Amino acid sequence: MSALDDVRVLDLTRVLGGPYCTMLLADLGADVVKIEPPGGDFVRETPPFHDEDDSFGGYFQSINRGKRSLELDFTDEDDRDDFLSLVDAADVVVENYRAGTMAKFDLEYERLAERNPQLVYAALRGFGDPRTVESPKQDEPAFDLVAQAMGGVMHQTGHPDGPPTKVGFGVGDIFTGVLHAVNILAALHYRERTGVGQFVDTAMYDSMVSLGERAVYQYSYTGEVPERRGNSHPTLFPYNAFEAEDGFVVIAALTDRHWRNLCEHMGEPEWAVDYADAADRLEHREKLREAIAEWVGSRSAAAVLETLNGSVPCGPLQDVADIYDCEHAKQREMLVEADLPEADETVTIAGTPIKMAKTPPEPGDRAPLLDEHRDELLGVDVARPPEPDVGDGETEPFEVSQDQSQDD
Repeated sequence: MSALDDVRVLDLTRVLGGPYCTMLLADLGADVVKIEPPGGDFVRETPPFHDEDDSFGGYFQSINRGKRSLELDFTDEDDRDDFLSLVDAADVVVENYRAGTMAKFDLEYERLAERNPQLVYAALRGFGDPRTVESPKQDEPAFDLVAQAMGGVMHQTGHPDGPPTKVGFGVGDIFTGVLHAVNILAALHYRERTGVGQFVDTAMYDSMVSLGERAVYQYSYTGEVPERRGNSHPTLFPYNAFEAEDGFVVIAALTDRHWRNLCEHMGEPEWAVDYADAADRLEHREKLREAIAEWVGSRSAAAVLETLNGSVPCGPLQDVADIYDCEHAKQREMLVEADLPEADETVTIAGTPIKMAKTPPEPGDRAPLLDEHRDELLGVDVARPPEPDVGDGETEPFEVSQDQSQDD
């Protein structure tokens, strides 16, 4: 039994934020049906591709595992009817079109809720949906770069003498996708108590403002716009990256105890007295930073970490090849294998960070081929499968008969 094995999700999302959200739900056991437009999610064609299999690229594989695929053309009446038949038995519909797009096909929330009042309809958009809170920007499109720029993330990222810089990975998409999953789960919990679904909405712009909460309160308290500080922290010290002889390490000795331990290891025990509290350390940060940099720079990264590990929060600066070699990542199953559709090989993708003792998530099978599951989704009755008997705390594997649409 998995945490969400009684939840069916119709996933109309494309690119990154929405598919990442629904992948999390699939990892938790939900039956996620990826409804794709003619030709499929265009991310299918995004490289890199495997030398032995060009069915779809790594981008698509990484965020669409464990889903089933169905290709539908909403301009076609029969395809709209097929979609509505799936809505009747669905728990969640997720889409990330611009506001008003689904209404063009007469498939907007209000129409779907008439058919299925228990439905949770989840919209992930650049600037939100007027059903929750109106915005003058709701008709505008957005991608990760736009969200990072407008939400203040780019202004805070980079070095003081450098230009505004986006975070290397798509936090505008990924963080919004995570919040969207929280939004959906909260609505499902409300439905469990009331029997009523609802419309939920997560905006990329809003999510970036939330991600940058530190800048918001700093501006309120000081009246000053926070500037870029590279790898340092505006109010905490030491909290930075330092260059060793053969690489970088990060040191975050924020508490008085950590600071005392760092001073002892550096052979500067008097600093623990001279700069006893956080305010003292922050006031003299430049002098202390130079001294720590000199100490780290005269040693290998391994030597620094061996000295500090266990007594001072620290770590190496790792690239993805280092992560592949990291025992923590291996044992925590943060690197998982996914099959290729047309080759007898696997590729490695990121695992799930969500860990649970009773119902551990299990990253599902490879990403689906376009329209791979048409027969099992539309060739049979779409009625909801029966609830499992959990009276004794154990269940047998769910067997699927020909008149059920749920895949085991």
